[in-house]
Amino acid sequence: MPPMPPGPSTVRVLCLSLLALLALLALPAAAPAATASPQLSAAHGQGGPPRGWSVAPSGGGRPSFYAEGMPGTVLQDTVSVTNRGTEPVTVRLRGTGVPITFARPEVRVPARTRADVPFTVTVPTAAAPGDRPGAVTARGTDGREATVRLRLRVGGPALAALTVEHVAVRGGRITYELVNRGTTILAPRLAVHAEGVFGTVLDRAPRPLSVVLSPGRRIQLSEPWPDRPALDAVAVRLTVTAVGGAHDTADASAWFVPWGSVATGAGAAGAAAAGGALSVVRRRRRRTTNSGDVGEGPYEQVELTGAVT
Repeated sequence: MPPMPPGPSTVRVLCLSLLALLALLALPAAAPAATASPQLSAAHGQGGPPRGWSVAPSGGGRPSFYAEGMPGTVLQDTVSVTNRGTEPVTVRLRGTGVPITFARPEVRVPARTRADVPFTVTVPTAAAPGDRPGAVTARGTDGREATVRLRLRVGGPALAALTVEHVAVRGGRITYELVNRGTTILAPRLAVHAEGVFGTVLDRAPRPLSVVLSPGRRIQLSEPWPDRPALDAVAVRLTVTAVGGAHDTADASAWFVPWGSVATGAGAAGAAAAGGALSVVRRRRRRTTNSGDVGEGPYEQVELTGAVT
């Protein structure tokens, strides 16, 4: 008896079985593609910290340098130059603001290496007590520059002293100079007062200025005065203060006169006076002529020229 041809259900089962076999055969080829991505990411992520070089105080944990000593003393510290790149770099060191001397002002740092360079800070013998700002600056052969701040505190008694000098009124401004004559850094405050003939014409309460004065520093500043009087004699007083008891005052005087109006009035008055003089001379001469004594009077020699008002 000949075999029966397969029915529709049998054909479907065979097709599904064939598809499943093909899927299993495809799995080994897909597996390597799935694991390749993590391997590429790991290779791409190699390198760790950013490449390049940097400078910092040695020992770690310090954002800047700090030195303290009496005038004439020599203080020591160390700066670290770290090269995280793949090529060597040469860095030149210099100090600003305070006297700094490096053991090696120029250092060549190999790739992935750190070089520690000692340096000294010499406190000037004539330095006044107080804070002095400075910095350690490094410049590499690649053109980059990095700076680490250094603060030097000179030992001795702290003294806050401030003066205001050379006060003057020029145009619509009050100019003056501030001088820090102490040993501490000052943030001054300013008050302005002006008295005229009939009372107060300017009164500004104390307010902080947008300047910081280091010891010994002198700075020229000005205050705007747009609504100054048009006609008055004024006495101006500036008062400066700062933390620590610093205090000083300075005075200046100013005359406000509308010279344009004065000149116009003076010209009119002069013209009127000249006209009056001419009128007087003319009247007196006329009387002399009427008396019949023409040629003998002293006014016969007067020549009247110009318009008579």
